[in-house]
Amino acid sequence: MSHDPTAQPQSCEFDQLAAARCDALTGAPAAPRTPDAWLFARLVAAREVRGELPLLGLSQAQLEALGARHFAGAVAQGALRAHVITDAAHAAFATAMSGFLISLATPQSDPDDARCLAAIIAQACLRPDHLWRDLGLRGRGDVTHMLERFFPEVVARNVEGLRWKKLLARELARAVGATPGPAPGCPGCEDFAFCFPAGR
Repeated sequence: MSHDPTAQPQSCEFDQLAAARCDALTGAPAAPRTPDAWLFARLVAAREVRGELPLLGLSQAQLEALGARHFAGAVAQGALRAHVITDAAHAAFATAMSGFLISLATPQSDPDDARCLAAIIAQACLRPDHLWRDLGLRGRGDVTHMLERFFPEVVARNVEGLRWKKLLARELARAVGATPGPAPGCPGCEDFAFCFPAGR
């Protein structure tokens, strides 16, 4: 998978487009929407407005079912082409991360929603920025609320206040008995040297 080393903080224009598309998907402000509907609409909208729906990591069937559960409007698409991760190590990481998150999903969450979210987060860990930006969310707080809602055990493990992508990579490595290290997307992030100081 190719990474964009010039990834920049999300622009106001992007945020406005994503917010407007999120509203269209959920039927807001005319219709009430749940926090989960907002979350999934924002995640989908962030990729859709950039023409990157395949980067969600969802199949067309998953996306359609997600929309049926949460959206008032349809996702504008024809057949969703599958996203193929060409780097074998990255593909293995995404598969392992998705499975790891699913194993930690709270029983109170919808299992299909948890599987979709796990796939979306795993794909975002391959991207070269902070997790919240890679997901198209508004800030770190949105990621925290998302994880608290679906994967609270992940939040409970972050006693050091680590960046979420670093924490997820570390916990996955510990779960499989590997040496903790950066997620595939971490080296392209502006804070890579902060999270992974040389010689430490």
